[in-house]
Amino acid sequence: MKKKIVTILLISSLALTACGSNNQVQSSSAPSTQTAEEADTQGTENDISELNAIGDIDVDKNLFDVTITVPADLVGDTTQEELDAKAADSDIHSITLNDDGSATYVMSKSQHKKMMQELADNINSTLSDMVGSEDYPNFTDIKANSDFTNFTVTTTSTELDLTDSISIMGFYMYGGMYAIFNGSDVGNIHVDFVNADSGEIINSADSSDMATDNTENQ
Repeated sequence: MKKKIVTILLISSLALTACGSNNQVQSSSAPSTQTAEEADTQGTENDISELNAIGDIDVDKNLFDVTITVPADLVGDTTQEELDAKAADSDIHSITLNDDGSATYVMSKSQHKKMMQELADNINSTLSDMVGSEDYPNFTDIKANSDFTNFTVTTTSTELDLTDSISIMGFYMYGGMYAIFNGSDVGNIHVDFVNADSGEIINSADSSDMATDNTENQ
């Protein structure tokens, strides 16, 4: 997943597209001095950091408008003038650069609904691109429910390798991101891996277990 989750977030957020682009670029391949396991471990740590940053997004649904505050980590280098220009080019009412580097977007409920549809479309497109890709050659199908709290990954594998396991964090982020931008509580994200030949579930994962593990390790 690497930084792709942030790219989708920015694309799907319409006027947010250019924000954070300066610091969201990462090479798809690890330096030659890194082993594949080290690269995947680093990728997981980056994914956790991104998930934490996404978790700092605040969505407030008012009677007529929706207010979204994006943390500075995801806003990147921008100016109020640039944000004003983006607001003028879109249906968003206003974009305010706050003193702490975060940015607050005010939009109509219809615009927010459109943004959520764009977000869903882009997540589904990315899931489709994962199937049979260079990163995930064993994946033959990925399905998700409408709010991205349940994922079913069909694979030719009989057991998950390290790379396949790393994908779990990405699914957690997709589900978490959708919930946060929708102004919903981030509940459990469940992932099933199903063998394509037998139809049996070979592995399952829940984001709630990750939260429990983090609490126990503190």
